[in-house]
Amino acid sequence: MTTIRQLQVELENVAPLSIQEDYDNCGLLVGHSDTEITNILVCLDCTEAILDEALSKKCNLIVAHHPLIFKGIKKLNGSNAIERTIIKALKNNVAIYALHTNLDNVLHRGVNSKIAEKLNLQHLKILAPKTQKLAKLVTFVPLEHADELRKALFEAGAGHIGNYDSCSFNTGGTGTFKGNKKSNPFVGAKEILHTENETRIETVFPVFKQATILEALLKCHPYEEVAYDIYGLENEWPLIGSGMIGELQAAMQATDFLAMLKKAMNIEVIKFTPFNKPIKKIALCGGSGSFLLSKALQAQADVFISSDFKYHEFFDAEGRIMICDVGHYESEQFTSELIIEIIRDKFANFAPILAETNTNPVNYYY
Repeated sequence: MTTIRQLQVELENVAPLSIQEDYDNCGLLVGHSDTEITNILVCLDCTEAILDEALSKKCNLIVAHHPLIFKGIKKLNGSNAIERTIIKALKNNVAIYALHTNLDNVLHRGVNSKIAEKLNLQHLKILAPKTQKLAKLVTFVPLEHADELRKALFEAGAGHIGNYDSCSFNTGGTGTFKGNKKSNPFVGAKEILHTENETRIETVFPVFKQATILEALLKCHPYEEVAYDIYGLENEWPLIGSGMIGELQAAMQATDFLAMLKKAMNIEVIKFTPFNKPIKKIALCGGSGSFLLSKALQAQADVFISSDFKYHEFFDAEGRIMICDVGHYESEQFTSELIIEIIRDKFANFAPILAETNTNPVNYYY
């Protein structure tokens, strides 16, 4: 038996809800976490047609990239497609879960890394890393317990910096304390001032793991009262943020690159700006990424692949970069494949189904 809650835990280990954009609405949108999963339909958009497909294939959970509900709903009377889909899902006990910008914003196993994989890019980095997503824990522990406590904190998720783990800074010092009559001191005696040789441990952690980090700290620390400080950090977090940048294995001419992009993305149309230099460094962003053009220029990318550019925004290239607008749906078309891979890695007893319904609202006439 696998519940939706168990699936949520694994999906949110990859793409924590706390890293979604402020405007977004990721997570379980319809249904209850304790529901046992029969099977899962994975799609880009949850529409009425997708719900019908889920019912026909006996799936009681839909995992979509785009949230069905973006804004507040004040009525449920079936007056529009969103309301009708919600009502029908509730009537048929179908849950709906969404991974949107939280899946966009991760370096590893995210929407952008999947696109980069299709293009065979290397040396991948986040194009616009997030700030205020890291914190520092400072605590004090008797010298002989420092190794054990550090290990517990690292296992809980602290101490990761880029490609390194188990990162901390440690200094020795003397701690003082005096317990009252109600205290139960680990060392020393009640109502007597005690001095103890201690290690000051400093380590960083993602803010969304704070509860887990503190639980590990309090469980492992030998003192009855644990002294610790938490500081918010302004540092950029290179693992979390918008867009991605990488490099082709070998430089290409613009026409050759466009042909490769068209084939790799399985698309028929690319809107692009002229570019007369060899192409090597590629910036990209699944979905609407025009807000990242300045970051792509700053990173000295030769190409920026995204979608939903407005007419006047193409002028901003000014020959310094090739803008390639491949279409919103087209830029995110591999996201369903990515979600299925994540589920299969954690739940071998499921064969999640890739939706066959095409939900692209844009059509082209050739």
